[in-house]
Amino acid sequence: MNTDVLQKAAAEARGLAIDAVHACSSGHLGLPLGCAEIGSVLFSESLNFNPAAPKWLNRDRFILSAGHGSMFIYSWLHLAGYDLSLEELKNFRKLHSKTPGHPENFETVGVEATTGPLGQGVGNAVGYALSAKRAAAKFNTADHTIFDNHVVALAGDGCLQEGVAQEAIAFAGHNELDNLILIYDSNDVTLDAMAKVTQGWDTEAYFKSLNWNASTIDGHDLSAVAAALETAKNTKNGKPTVIIAKTEIGRGIPEVAGTAKGHGEGGANFAESARAGLGLPAETFYVSDEVKAHFAAKAEEKKAAFDAWQATYDAWTAANPELAKELQDCVSGAIPSDLRDTIPAFGDDYADATRGAGGVVINEVSKLVPSLLTGSADLYGSTKNYIKDAGDYSAETPEGKNIWFGIREHAMGAICNGIAYDGLFRASGATFLVFADYLRPSIRLAGLAKLPVIYIFTHDSVGVGEDGPTHQPVETVSGLRVIPNLDVIRPGDPEEVAGAWASAMLRTDGPTALILSRQKVVTQKQIDVTARREGTSRGAYIAKKEEGALEAIVIATGSELQHAIKAADGKPGVRVVSMPCMERFDRQGCDYKEEILPKACTKRIAIEAGVSGLWHKYVGCDGEIIAIDRFGISAPGDTVFSELGITVEAIEKALA
Repeated sequence: MNTDVLQKAAAEARGLAIDAVHACSSGHLGLPLGCAEIGSVLFSESLNFNPAAPKWLNRDRFILSAGHGSMFIYSWLHLAGYDLSLEELKNFRKLHSKTPGHPENFETVGVEATTGPLGQGVGNAVGYALSAKRAAAKFNTADHTIFDNHVVALAGDGCLQEGVAQEAIAFAGHNELDNLILIYDSNDVTLDAMAKVTQGWDTEAYFKSLNWNASTIDGHDLSAVAAALETAKNTKNGKPTVIIAKTEIGRGIPEVAGTAKGHGEGGANFAESARAGLGLPAETFYVSDEVKAHFAAKAEEKKAAFDAWQATYDAWTAANPELAKELQDCVSGAIPSDLRDTIPAFGDDYADATRGAGGVVINEVSKLVPSLLTGSADLYGSTKNYIKDAGDYSAETPEGKNIWFGIREHAMGAICNGIAYDGLFRASGATFLVFADYLRPSIRLAGLAKLPVIYIFTHDSVGVGEDGPTHQPVETVSGLRVIPNLDVIRPGDPEEVAGAWASAMLRTDGPTALILSRQKVVTQKQIDVTARREGTSRGAYIAKKEEGALEAIVIATGSELQHAIKAADGKPGVRVVSMPCMERFDRQGCDYKEEILPKACTKRIAIEAGVSGLWHKYVGCDGEIIAIDRFGISAPGDTVFSELGITVEAIEKALA
């Protein structure tokens, strides 16, 4: 290891960060300056990657959990030879640049995860590590090892104080993810003050208590950083590793270094003197020929390692054609195009809650899509999403498809996102709907990053009954519906559940939330199976067509569909529209929308056991909404529905 050139690279990376933040008067300098030596070792010596093949299956994954320090990853991706030009560094935080304020996986080659909210990247890294462990168990053979990569995350005090990170850290230790390395940028400073104001833990003892290897190093000592990473990579004792790197925040700008002022852009005011102090020329965005040549040579070394792996992969493919086909299907995200029609139909006499139907469907989907994984936040017995005969994911059985997250909803969301970022397996996770807000930041990021995660939320309404208002999610479905790029599907009968699952699986550009009931629903056997499934995929369809001139439309979703069908019985001028998914319906063309909800019919009634707000756009000014704009009550479910007016009689009254 050439420490002289690596130290020079660290200084120049500091210069790039200072210049980028100074140019736009915005950004965070603390981490890029404080962790420059760590970056130099990572991207020169420790990480296995090939800039020419950024999605190499066996690359080491690097996740910057402390995403506010984005100039750290941008500088090192540029120096390491990724497709990120110096011009893009100059465009830091500018419109349409590849260097946005926080790293986004779909904007910048080499960025593995969209990280902004602190702690999320730690959970994402755990998801990546889980995916890698499962890939190794699933696809490696006695003769060929094609998966043996590591996942490295860089986090700071802010990340580790967040609950999502602590949940994920506990999960990783319990599941013995020894392919995971967490570098903790321990600079004793948070944004507002010195870290001692808000924390006082023994970091090594904390991690060791959760089955992690832990060591503390000088984060500015290149040799110490390299040795710690090498040890972590070679230690396979069933424990992930944390490297506690003591660093100086804002190092290189004496006026703010080591203080809370070093966190943000304040240090950029001293750009000229800092550049001189670092031994850099007056030229901004400077990279020396020596550093360029060093990383160009390293890129060739890394390409040689990639080529050697490729030869192993080719030999593995020839020896294992069926496994190779399965892996290729995983990589491409292959889903049977006829999935909606292939899921076996439910019988006319089927009678259960939609969560029960969901349990049937997920088991059928798992047979058709082997890449599907699922997990639950200690609620498999209630959420019904356990995949039978597929095994449990654990350190001993990493090929298992059922992930036991424990009571860690937020980590479940971030870990599922990490699995989705890795792109080999389809991730789904389940809990009660009322707890959806525990993982809402992860859901929001999945929408932003276009991750095809499936969230299974059961116990969808006041039908929960005796558990009372604390567990009756009247506002939660609408709260999820306002998240951009999230499809929220609330099916009303088992065939709509099948349609919902097929729609979620076939969607590749964003997440889907399946909202399922605890209470039983009526199977709408009078409606053709295909109509229910296809109608669900389009968001809404005519569940009961008027038998005469159209006089009124009742729009219903979820368990309220059965009430609408019953209320319309014997009323020839009433149409019933099932609308399991507003978002999918809104994406339909004008002709289809007019076919389902003709503008000429202004007498419209919507019913849902939840808040009314979002239904106004479908019923219009002359319409009526039967909803629950208050918290629930503790009583048997049927009693609660009756007391709060979610009844057939309420619809009949509105139609009168």
